[in-house]
Amino acid sequence: MSTTPQAVTPARRRGVAAARTRHALLRLLAVLARSVLIFVPVFVVATFVTFALRSLSGLSPARIQLGEEATPEAIARVEAEWGLDRPFLVQYADWFGGVLHGQLGTSWTNGADISTLIGLGLGVSLSVATFALVIGLLVGFLLGTVAAVRRTTWIDRTITGFVTLISVMPAFVVGIVLVAAFAVGLGLFPAAGYVPASEGVGLWLAHITLPAVALSFDVIADVARQLRGGLIAAYRENYVTGAVVRGLSPRRIFFGHVLRNGLGPALATLGLKFPSLVGASVVTEWIFGLQGFGRFANDSAQSGDVPAVQGVLVVSIALVVAFNLIVNLVLARVTPASQRGV
Repeated sequence: MSTTPQAVTPARRRGVAAARTRHALLRLLAVLARSVLIFVPVFVVATFVTFALRSLSGLSPARIQLGEEATPEAIARVEAEWGLDRPFLVQYADWFGGVLHGQLGTSWTNGADISTLIGLGLGVSLSVATFALVIGLLVGFLLGTVAAVRRTTWIDRTITGFVTLISVMPAFVVGIVLVAAFAVGLGLFPAAGYVPASEGVGLWLAHITLPAVALSFDVIADVARQLRGGLIAAYRENYVTGAVVRGLSPRRIFFGHVLRNGLGPALATLGLKFPSLVGASVVTEWIFGLQGFGRFANDSAQSGDVPAVQGVLVVSIALVVAFNLIVNLVLARVTPASQRGV
């Protein structure tokens, strides 16, 4: 007795779906393995250079605690207490082992745990940076898509001009204008301060909205420009021409062919944008009265607290590595060119 086509087709479809799932999983694992093989050596080298800052800077906890008039004997005693009289590689090995366990050392200025201090500021900066990234991604995606779909029209030229304008506006200038207009003038948002999400999501959003908007302008500009360029390049490809000839609708052509192939540059831009938002927001944090990661980094550098500066750099490196890894995985899953290894 022969098997009917109705019985064979569902089984065959399930087999094809399972094969595609396995292939996609293997592809993601391959991308993950390649990324780890690249990022792990980068992280080790970067941490080594970071730790070498103390030796290169010539700074010492004895100078901070005892002052410039300290005797050589007193300096040697304090440095021995901090373990700075040991060989450089031994110090690095101990410090790197602590980094792997989330222990970034002790502050020279107040003896506090650096991991705790960074964690307090990082929570503030991550909140603002994540919201800024979401705003930049949504608005930039909308502007870039409309500009590409309406390319060479007045809409495209208007969006391009607007994006160019906001790309040259410093975040601190935007922040001052936002405070004057929406906090002082209209009273819609708090002018300064930070409230954790645990105390109320509404209050938390109200306090991070203005600084997030101020930081999002650069992200909007970059995402819109990269997405517009990628989509326009995709529209010129032969497979899009073939889809038009086959009579596919413009919507199906855009979502099925153009968007997936033109999304790569915009996504790649985000790999560096998020860590830079976290680390380079010190001026914005001053304007809005936020005790964030950038402000902690600035205060540590000014006070000569080398272990704190080293901790800031390690966290920044980890953010860059982790976010680029996430972007690579998303690219491998979304864009066909990445799936082919192009």
